[in-house]
Amino acid sequence: MIRIPGRLTALCAAILPLLPLSAHATNGMNMEGYGPIAAAMGGASMAYDNGSAAMMNNPATIGMMDDGDRLDAFFGFLGPDVESEAGGMTAESDGNAYYMPAAGFLHKREGLTYGIGMYGQGGMGTEYGSSSFMSMGAGLENRTELSVGRVIAPLSFNVNDKLVVGGSLDFVWAGLDLRMAMSEAQFADMANPAAQTIGTASGSLVNAFGAMYEPFGGAGISRLDFAYFDYSNGSRFSGKARGYGAAGKLGAAYKVNDRLTVGASYHSETRLGDMETDDAVVRMSVNANFGAGYQDYDIPVTGKIAVKDFQWPSTYGIGAAFQATDKLMLAADVKRINWADTMQDFRMVFTADATQANPYAGGFAGLDLDAALFQRWDDQTVYQLGGAYRVDKQLTLRAGYNHGDNPVPNTYLNALFPAIVEDHVTAGFGYGFNEKQSVDFSVQHALEVSNTNPGNGSTIPAVTSRHAQTSFQFIYSHRF
Repeated sequence: MIRIPGRLTALCAAILPLLPLSAHATNGMNMEGYGPIAAAMGGASMAYDNGSAAMMNNPATIGMMDDGDRLDAFFGFLGPDVESEAGGMTAESDGNAYYMPAAGFLHKREGLTYGIGMYGQGGMGTEYGSSSFMSMGAGLENRTELSVGRVIAPLSFNVNDKLVVGGSLDFVWAGLDLRMAMSEAQFADMANPAAQTIGTASGSLVNAFGAMYEPFGGAGISRLDFAYFDYSNGSRFSGKARGYGAAGKLGAAYKVNDRLTVGASYHSETRLGDMETDDAVVRMSVNANFGAGYQDYDIPVTGKIAVKDFQWPSTYGIGAAFQATDKLMLAADVKRINWADTMQDFRMVFTADATQANPYAGGFAGLDLDAALFQRWDDQTVYQLGGAYRVDKQLTLRAGYNHGDNPVPNTYLNALFPAIVEDHVTAGFGYGFNEKQSVDFSVQHALEVSNTNPGNGSTIPAVTSRHAQTSFQFIYSHRF
């Protein structure tokens, strides 16, 4: 019977609610590498022992550890550098420092390895202040913070001295904060079935608004200054809207000879429930005649919101590790991330409360708004290359390179979701104090990339997004 020590179960239960897993990821929404050993080597991880973080990579490789127990305590820093530009105006994202702890435990005996771990999967986000060009001249903050994390139960088995197979069951959770202002032109594009170039908006709330919106032939509302989606708690620890689900992984590694090992893994698509919150606001700023002549009105409609069918995509990859000399190991992976299966639309369904505090919001009570922003992401092939040089029994130096083509089409690039970086250079080291204790460190730099959403050439302007990122990972390992 597989038994995980009670102290580790208690530790995981205590840490889980506290993990700020907002990883501003750089292979689309994935991180370029999981754990500092692999991250320092460009993320390559399929065919060698890379500690408990292997449960995020190829779970079979946890079986490459020596018999005994291993406890890893992890800390990561993510430093995105994001800015957007439109019409000669530039806005820098204030979301430039995120901290991410994690932990993993493994036990191996007689060829069977199992454990438990908590790691951030990835995400994306930005924070533009109330004075940016996105604030619609109304002091509106625009921010997104999407985070996805996993509690993982891995298991691997050494079939013989060459082949190891493994898998994991993953509990997955996701959180999202969103504050997003939309111009009249953007909202009109989404609500008009004859347009809808950036997304769609429908439902009884849209119908009620359209009946009053004079540009659509209604009566009462002459102008929409902005529409504003707002559900955000500003916490680094959890998103306002939350969803939970499951996923799994399978992997294998085969030692061809004393120098060459090959590996492969498959990560399933998640099965996440909708991310939901009962505390959301859709705010409309209008110029309207509600019986006292045309005046400006701010109408906050309170309600609940559900982000529908957000899933993390399936991934499969292969790789190899080659012991070129007694001191030098080289590793290379190729990974395919199936973004096109899950990132077609970003869809939210808002249901207004039956009772509204604002008197002008009463006409929208109980109505619903179904809004979808087109994403249309492409599948992504990621190349991960790295090397590790053992200087002596204590010190190992590592370096690597990671490339994945930008999966986000320029037509649907949103300044709040700039997951566009492609190239990464990485480095790091490992240091063993003794046979029981060691540390590993990595630093990753995503080279700056710039892409432009061309807009529609008239009412929706072109917006350029620039994104670079520097991050590091650190892990302390204790074997006993």
